[in-house]
Amino acid sequence: MAVPKRKWSKARSRRSRSNWKVKSPVLVECPQCHELKTSHRVCKNCGYYNGREIIEQEM
Repeated sequence: MAVPKRKWSKARSRRSRSNWKVKSPVLVECPQCHELKTSHRVCKNCGYYNGREIIEQEM
């Protein structure tokens, strides 16, 4: 059976566990309506993405 040669320090094990934390989504401002939206997604408020209307919104 494989056995580790050295003990991992507390700092090293905590550093490796830190990648499991949930990160908040990155929000950017929509250039059309200036609402906050997630990057690289269609804006839910106006339906625009990359300067083009993707989803028609009812007025």
